[in-house]
Amino acid sequence: MTRFIFNRLLQSALVLAVMSFAIYGLMGLMPGDPIDLMITSDPKITSEDAARLRALYGLDAPISERYWHWLSGALSGDFGFSRMFARPVFEVIWPALANTSILLGLSFIIALMIALPLGIIAAVRPYSGLDYGINLFVFAGISVPPFWLALLLMMLFAVVLGILPAGGTAEAAGASGFWQGLKYLVLPIASLTIASIGGHTRYMRASMIETLRNDYIRTARAKGLSERQVITGHALRNALIPVVTIIALDFGYLFSGALVTETIFAYPGMGKLIFDAIMGNDYNLAMITLLFATAFTLFGNFLADVAYTWLDPRLSFGESDQ
Repeated sequence: MTRFIFNRLLQSALVLAVMSFAIYGLMGLMPGDPIDLMITSDPKITSEDAARLRALYGLDAPISERYWHWLSGALSGDFGFSRMFARPVFEVIWPALANTSILLGLSFIIALMIALPLGIIAAVRPYSGLDYGINLFVFAGISVPPFWLALLLMMLFAVVLGILPAGGTAEAAGASGFWQGLKYLVLPIASLTIASIGGHTRYMRASMIETLRNDYIRTARAKGLSERQVITGHALRNALIPVVTIIALDFGYLFSGALVTETIFAYPGMGKLIFDAIMGNDYNLAMITLLFATAFTLFGNFLADVAYTWLDPRLSFGESDQ
């Protein structure tokens, strides 16, 4: 166990180091820099002023030198200031991260609560009318573009019926209370949930069908076990193993945000913050937000490895190290 955790932490540190260099390099290769944006917003800035500002912020140095300067500060706990918000980076990230955790966390849980049972039901009766109906539903969810679905939900419930707000947050609207806050989350959660149900249902169905074809399932049925005991006691655990991998990959997505949905519903989450930081050439903010998404994806993979050992006792941390 200790060896596994140490190896995984070492691998995660290497991945984060490589990702930080790649992200910083790609940001540096983008046309323009923050000083160019300042010039466009204030035409009175002269070329001498621009050169002085570039030297002040270190933007005239080679990108490798700039990256090393950023890395040295980050390792010492100084992640810099956000140029767009004129505040320390973490003061900008925490509110957006909290908003995204609520929005995408709830949609993720609801989607799994619906998708996994649907996938099991479809697999137990493959190629039946019920299976075809579930497949039709999930294919419709997969095929509908998320932005179009979000707009349809907004027009129906906010414009036509007028029972839900079109976007924003309760704090921004000056509302308070649990139910007022929940009203602002209904439409974006519904949009994200419908968009993600289809994929998880299809993975669960395919994995369960493959598992139900194994010999030990036929043996369990031959022993006289009920279909419910066969599904829940023998097939479900093994069928969940490949699905857990997909869920783990989605874990990083929870904290990188859903850019399209957050933009349409004017929701101040991580997706919109990452987009604004990249478009505004806010190096410090873009670096930390993207590394956050990478770190949470790695953490999700670690949780998946732990879940594998629970789902299949034949696996162990010692075997995963080999």
